[in-house]
Amino acid sequence: EHAEAFLKGFSGWLHADGYQGHHKLPGNIRVVGCWAHARRKFDEALGTLPQEKRKDSPAAMGECYCSQLFKLEQALAELTPEERHEKRLEQEKPVLDALLSWANEMQAKTAPKSALGKAIHYLLEQWPYLTRYLEDGRLELSNNRAERSIKPFVMGRKNWLFANTPGGAQASSVIYSLIETAKENSLDPYRYLLWLLQNAPQLSETDEAWAEKLLPANAPEECYIPQK
Repeated sequence: EHAEAFLKGFSGWLHADGYQGHHKLPGNIRVVGCWAHARRKFDEALGTLPQEKRKDSPAAMGECYCSQLFKLEQALAELTPEERHEKRLEQEKPVLDALLSWANEMQAKTAPKSALGKAIHYLLEQWPYLTRYLEDGRLELSNNRAERSIKPFVMGRKNWLFANTPGGAQASSVIYSLIETAKENSLDPYRYLLWLLQNAPQLSETDEAWAEKLLPANAPEECYIPQK
């Protein structure tokens, strides 16, 4: 219910991990799964095996399929979204089809509670969301970019005074949203926050659209990180 409330009025794709709450959102929000999470499950299954048994194991095969997708994606990085969409259907869909066939076959002969069984279950359960990136060339293979954006908060939340209260969480979420959004838009976070805090008080009293005017897209040139 929190995700639904936060995304009220939004329509489009939502990059996310396998959190089940996202899959209960309205139909106008299409969840796009994360292949980094799927690959990690096979890596974990590999880690349970002795070194000498890893190379030719089914876990290694599953991990290989996932890594092949990432390798193909690297080659498509410089293409336009339209070109990337076309190339994905041409080059990556056959890999996905082969992986699905292999996973269905392996599921029938793998103990469900084993590390490999859990990896295969996750893959098949998430399949509709994992393959959704094929719908548009702007979509990404993994949710890693968002994961990296929240990593500083996750690492620091237990260390900073007052960050473990509801009020502290609210304040942290506001500051982190501003900083990480600035970084995503090639802005210097310090310069952007300085411009924001200097202009927000006065603008909010005279202009109903004050918040929109202070979005990163409207930041002045001096807020941008100088290009080398």
